[in-house]
Amino acid sequence: MASRKDFYEVLGVSKDADDETIKRAYRKLAMQYHPDRNVGDAEAEVRFKECAEAYEILRDPAKRQRYDRYGFAGLDGAAGPQFNDVQSIFDLFGDLFGFGGSMGGRSQPGRRPGRHLQYTMEIELAEAALGVKKTVEIPREELCSECSGSGSRRGTQPATCKRCNGQGAVLMSQGFFRIQQTCRTCGGTGAVIVDPCPPCQGRGRQVVKRTLEINIPPGIDTGDRISYAGEGEPGDPGAPRGDLYCVFRVREHPFYQRDGNNLICQYPITFSQAALGAEIEIPKLTGGAVRHELKRGIQSHEVVRIAGEGMPGARSGRKGDLLVQIIVESPRQLTKRQEELFRELAEIEKKNVSPQRKSFLEKLRDFFTPAEEKEKT
Repeated sequence: MASRKDFYEVLGVSKDADDETIKRAYRKLAMQYHPDRNVGDAEAEVRFKECAEAYEILRDPAKRQRYDRYGFAGLDGAAGPQFNDVQSIFDLFGDLFGFGGSMGGRSQPGRRPGRHLQYTMEIELAEAALGVKKTVEIPREELCSECSGSGSRRGTQPATCKRCNGQGAVLMSQGFFRIQQTCRTCGGTGAVIVDPCPPCQGRGRQVVKRTLEINIPPGIDTGDRISYAGEGEPGDPGAPRGDLYCVFRVREHPFYQRDGNNLICQYPITFSQAALGAEIEIPKLTGGAVRHELKRGIQSHEVVRIAGEGMPGARSGRKGDLLVQIIVESPRQLTKRQEELFRELAEIEKKNVSPQRKSFLEKLRDFFTPAEEKEKT
């Protein structure tokens, strides 16, 4: 177990130093070893915690007296709270650094940052393919224009919270230790509303509609999102705004299905097109058509791949492929001439059975032929 350093030595003060000297020494060292000034420096973080531990004991008259008389043994083997992370130090001593209970001094005690917002936007598949700009109205809270977010009637001011004396936090004793907690009366603001602002009823906020232009890049897909910094709700006065997250949902298309960056569709053809081959025109998602030459003898449900006619990648911009499933349709109604031709074709097929057809008929006959008849043959 590593030996512990004398608390006076840690803070660099003499044993007869007064409270103000100890406080100034701790503040100077805390700023010197502050995590924001020593990013990635593990040794500085250790020193930062040592200083906090020493100050927690020496600032308290009773704990200091026990330490002076008995050393570490007088503290029952502990030196006050165990600061497992630097955030716990800011929570307890943040007021000494000129900022509150948040690392880096990004918010004051009780000054909460703005809430993040999420907006779901539906777009068409063609819009997702091309990219589009959309103007939307998003309801969000804003600081009340009448009271500028104070919550008090114009011309009046909030009163200092009597419970925490305007500190926004109170110290709660728990046995040997004291723990700082947010004041429940004022919610950490250090003030209470005496004469509420009529328009916002003392809330300091009102719901308004914010008009935004959303730039949607080509290739966006369902579940993708774009963040807009500072377009969320405002924080408490002096705290940063939240962000807006726009989440997209791409509507289903009547002809195309999407599979990643590929597009899938079905294309019906006739018996004659399947047998003889044909040039087909497939309507493109973004307008126009793509032409493709079908080979002779193509079968129903066979898939044709047309490269580069799919969706663009949201990041790469590279297009996927178009997958066309061919569906050979049987005619439901025939003209007299068509019926004659099909009957003539049927007669030809009976006399000139293709090898593939013959193989199938042979398998079918073998399956249904009784075993005794097979033995005779």
